[in-house]
Amino acid sequence: MYNPFFSSLMLAFEAQKVIELRLVRIAWGGREAGSEMHAMVSEKISASIEAAGTLMTGGSPEAVIARYREHVAANTKRLTAA
Repeated sequence: MYNPFFSSLMLAFEAQKVIELRLVRIAWGGREAGSEMHAMVSEKISASIEAAGTLMTGGSPEAVIARYREHVAANTKRLTAA
C-alpha cells in the first residue's frame, strides 16, 4: 500500500541534504557559487512546470513527489561528486 505521507516526509529529509550542500557551495564563493545559484533557480522553474504538466494531464500528486525525489537524488549525487 502506498503511503503519500511517507514519501513526502522522505522528500523533505532528502531535500535538506541538497540545501546543505548548496549552501556550502555558495558560501565557498567563486565561479561554482554563481553557477550553483543559476542552476538552483532554473531547476526550480523547470520542476514546477513539469509538476504542473503532470497534474494537468491527469497525473497524481504521488507521481509528482516521486519525480521530485528523482531530481533531489540527482542533485545529491552531483553535489557530492569530487
